Amino acid sequence: MNYLDNILFAVLLVVGIGFFVRNVKKLTRNIKLGKDIDRSDNSNERWKNMIMVALGQSKMVKRPIAGILHIIVYAGFIIINIEVVEILIDGLFGTHRVFSSLGSFYDILIGSFEILAFLVLISVIIFWIRRMILRIPRFWNKEMTSWPKNDALNILYFEMVLMSLFLIMNATDPEFQAFHLGNPISRFLVPLFGGFSDHTLHIIEQSAWWIHIIGIFIFLNYLYYSKHLHILLAFPNTYFADLNPKGKLNNLEAVTKEVQLMMDPNADPFAAAPETENETPEKFGASDVTDLNWVQLMNAYTCTECGRCTSSCPANITGKELSPRAIMMKTRDRIEEVGKNIDKNGEFKEDGKQLLGDYITPEELWACTSCNACVEECPVNINPLSIILDMRRFLVLEQSAAPQELNMMMTNIENNGAPWQYSQMDRLNWKDE
Repeated sequence: MNYLDNILFAVLLVVGIGFFVRNVKKLTRNIKLGKDIDRSDNSNERWKNMIMVALGQSKMVKRPIAGILHIIVYAGFIIINIEVVEILIDGLFGTHRVFSSLGSFYDILIGSFEILAFLVLISVIIFWIRRMILRIPRFWNKEMTSWPKNDALNILYFEMVLMSLFLIMNATDPEFQAFHLGNPISRFLVPLFGGFSDHTLHIIEQSAWWIHIIGIFIFLNYLYYSKHLHILLAFPNTYFADLNPKGKLNNLEAVTKEVQLMMDPNADPFAAAPETENETPEKFGASDVTDLNWVQLMNAYTCTECGRCTSSCPANITGKELSPRAIMMKTRDRIEEVGKNIDKNGEFKEDGKQLLGDYITPEELWACTSCNACVEECPVNINPLSIILDMRRFLVLEQSAAPQELNMMMTNIENNGAPWQYSQMDRLNWKDE
């Protein structure tokens, strides 16, 4: 019977890890749908950025309550899962608490796990209260309906159950409790099971053990479909983040080359462009996810939908249509749609849809003031503004679809050398006022 348990556990392990690897490959493929961009410079600064922001949670604590609670959940959840190593060994070889031979070190280790599990449980309950009872506004924006809302709650329930199972597993293990060490929390749960026989306690302990490990495998594979994917992607996302000052905008290479050619006194303005076979003219800006670069697509998958960006966005605060969080969510939805299209057809088949228009409206894009508040607020260095700017470039340069006010300004610059509708002779009169 023990061998049957070991075989069942091995099958569960292979299926769980196999499905996770499959999802990771799909995720990697979807991110690589984006254009190439070089982010290999300044490796020392990038490592520092990742350690400070992703590992050290330095931007989370700007909002102290949520930040401290998040650190507890983050640290507790990661550290407690070290015990998964022991669970894997016990499950595969039929042992029981294989690391208990470490003596007092094991007691200290499990004891610290119990304290962390209790703190995680309390923190998650507070998160639930903030979301469902206090109803903090940024959790209830119009984009946080249906799946996004339920996804956030599912994660909280997952963590509540996993932490509770860990404590129950320890409380119903008489041998473990007999040491009177390593059980600073579970000892208080023992009286709840005082009326049960040893056989019943063993069944409860084993049930908690199995549900706990199955829950971990389910949660592992749930990550791909969840905003909790940032647990994994926060590290590469912060490493490959843009290190330029936030107000610096990138130039389109094709436009830069044209300007350089125009300003080159030695260039022949009548020279024909070099002929290239089957060359498709480069699109200015972005209208779909394949026009964005791979870092922007990774940003979309990394978004944890916390809403800090949207709650700080001046356009959103003043009632405009724009929500930076919604920009990232819609981008991720479109990537997933394109990925499913590839899964179904072996390659992408034109579906008559695109990110701009079908998911994100021009109204949202032009509401943005380019202030970088969303970039500054994001706890994992996501840059919604870069996606907004690329799509606005497409509207202006490819479709001539800029707002009337902007078209008037560009016309004035072209005709008068200034944004205002004055003649070039009068455009400096302000200095005499």
